[in-house]
Amino acid sequence: MANTAPEVFTTEPGEAYTEVDAGAAKHIDPMLLGLAPYQWVSIAMMVLLLIAFFGAKVHKTIGGGLDNRIAAIRDQLDEAKKLRAEAEALRDEYAAKIADAQKDAEAMLANAGTEADAVMQRAEEDSAEMVARRQRMAEDKIAAAERDAIKDVRNRAAQAATGASRKLIAEQHDAAKDRELADEIIGGL
Repeated sequence: MANTAPEVFTTEPGEAYTEVDAGAAKHIDPMLLGLAPYQWVSIAMMVLLLIAFFGAKVHKTIGGGLDNRIAAIRDQLDEAKKLRAEAEALRDEYAAKIADAQKDAEAMLANAGTEADAVMQRAEEDSAEMVARRQRMAEDKIAAAERDAIKDVRNRAAQAATGASRKLIAEQHDAAKDRELADEIIGGL
């Protein structure tokens, strides 16, 4: 056979020999039963693979392992799909809750504004009523003070008049004039 070995294989010194033929050198590779070393390696690999696939039924074990791995991957994918569906459902649920919370917050804000306006209006009414009530109370106090002042002035005037009339009567009337006056009053009756 005229097979040449790949460049990777080398021969040990003494195994290969060179033959010189009419001045041209010819290299001869070591051979066993007419096969080169790389051919023996190929045959050994082929036998090993045949034993592995047919003798030990490794192909079934490998196929079963691959089938199991495929089933596990499918289960993981199915579980991932379920988890994704649950996550999307939760996301939608929380989005709806957020939207409801925003609506509730807007309603609460509007309600608080309305209540604040009502409180302000009530406070304005109460303050106006309180001012009017205090004004009435002040007017009542002023009127009472005026009445008391007028009463006091009248009392003082009456006392002054009484005192002055006593003094005048004491100075200008004597016993004779008192009789004349008494007679006049009795005659007038």
